[in-house]
Amino acid sequence: MSDGQARDLMAKRFRGFLPVVVDLETGGFNAQSDALLEIAAVTLTMDELGNLMPDATHAFHVKPFDGANIEQAALDFTGIDLDSPLRQQVALNEHDALGEIFKPVRKAIKANQCTRAILVGHNAAFDQGFLNAAIERNDIKRNPFHPFSCFDTATLGGLIYGQTVLARACRAAGIDFDNDAAHSARYDTERTAELFCAMVNRYKDLGGWELAQKEQSMDED
Repeated sequence: MSDGQARDLMAKRFRGFLPVVVDLETGGFNAQSDALLEIAAVTLTMDELGNLMPDATHAFHVKPFDGANIEQAALDFTGIDLDSPLRQQVALNEHDALGEIFKPVRKAIKANQCTRAILVGHNAAFDQGFLNAAIERNDIKRNPFHPFSCFDTATLGGLIYGQTVLARACRAAGIDFDNDAAHSARYDTERTAELFCAMVNRYKDLGGWELAQKEQSMDED
């Protein structure tokens, strides 16, 4: 199977949507008032056998927007040090951080012959809510993500492994998980991407995705 045929499989697998795994670290639970502090996205691709796999990671520290609320409990949970010289040096404002995330997402959508990205997240409604709030706050007109549809690995993990906590679901899937590295957007996004791919591929291997099998049999004829 050629790369073009693999891209065609990806375009057909999720109704023209490209799954992109996203994780946000924030200053609290209120998407309208609490700061967005880190954002990461992992684009996905598909091999010639129809297996889903992580492609590239993009991650940024984000400066709190003017007037943003930041709960100390949230900083204690994530371990984010807002006064870190390194963070202050590399952090982007929200508008620029979203722009840097959206560029490779749009490129991946085009490369995989898809029409739009669909957010994949662990407890995805949380990340989608904060992402949509930041998009609205920064008056960004071209959102590459579907505004309300998403894939939630907490729900899928509960269905497949009986585990809804990210660390436990990863371990059930045979994916290494370092609790000390958790709660950074980059780390959590990469583990979530591995988990999502493992679950989608397991479903395919069990015969649940007929499209890949049909495409492969056509190539063999």
